[in-house]
Amino acid sequence: MKAIGFEKTFKLEEGNLFQTYDLELGEPTKRELLINVQSISVNPVDTKQRVTVVDNAPRVLGFDSVGKVEAVGPEVEMFKEGDIVFYSGSPNQYGSNATSQLIDERLVAKAPSNLKAEQAASLPLTGLTASETLFDVFGISSRPEDNEGKTLLIINGAGGVGSIATQIAKAYGLTVITTASRSETVDWSKQMGADIVLNHKEDLKQQFEAHNLEGVDYVFCTFNTDMYYDTMIELVKPRGHIATIVAFQEAQDLNALKSKSISFTHEFMFTRPLHQTRDMVKHHEYLKDISEKVEQGIYQPTTTKIVNGLTPESLFEAHQLLESNTMIGKLVINLN
Repeated sequence: MKAIGFEKTFKLEEGNLFQTYDLELGEPTKRELLINVQSISVNPVDTKQRVTVVDNAPRVLGFDSVGKVEAVGPEVEMFKEGDIVFYSGSPNQYGSNATSQLIDERLVAKAPSNLKAEQAASLPLTGLTASETLFDVFGISSRPEDNEGKTLLIINGAGGVGSIATQIAKAYGLTVITTASRSETVDWSKQMGADIVLNHKEDLKQQFEAHNLEGVDYVFCTFNTDMYYDTMIELVKPRGHIATIVAFQEAQDLNALKSKSISFTHEFMFTRPLHQTRDMVKHHEYLKDISEKVEQGIYQPTTTKIVNGLTPESLFEAHQLLESNTMIGKLVINLN
């Protein structure tokens, strides 16, 4: 297979150190699928993985992928050759920045039949992250009527995770409040279904009061946990729950959670595949639910930028755009 990778960690200011490699992939074993990759999405986690230590060079990044099943392992039960699938993979294997990939079937679902590959590629990683946060972390019910009256605040509603999290939360009965600042991000967040969009450049507490909001049951932070830590504690209800996907860069006082008995969780979507948990098939189940709801017209893809051709240059430019923190929705690269 041809893949785009790198030999050592690098920051973008050092220049483009991505290279093209010819790598041997082998045949699928056990529950593996061999995928012919058609489209991929580039995510903030890719930029973070680029600056972590490279143990086995070359490192091939990439998580979101849509492709065709070319071959199946002897223990595969859910897929057959020719199926069009989507998935998000795991950081402990060659990623999707390649023409082919081996992937465990428990991390995979059939892609929505009504979407092009470049649209479906926007959904796996962010959809799984949002689903795990809402259902596993916050424990919301799979019955929308049970969630009526519950409120969710999403910090950075126009990003990739915020965009699909808004849609899932709305479909399952929650009232959704998001933050944005530019007119285009406000409009996008409303398009995703947000009930209220607040300006994160202004005082959120005052804006809560202006909208007669006493507090929210859940806060989902997708941008700079340190910046919003105290504010989230102030805005969440007593016995509420805060989740973040952004690691702390500074020391924070966990005792600040005590007075309101607040639960705090770090959500990491790759925990199941990295640790081979017994419930790893949850990725398949969540992706299957997302695919079905897209086909029913309940969810919409979040692709906003499409690049044709996976090269060291196109991948470098994608990383530059993501690190600019100006992306709305998702950036997708078509391989063919």
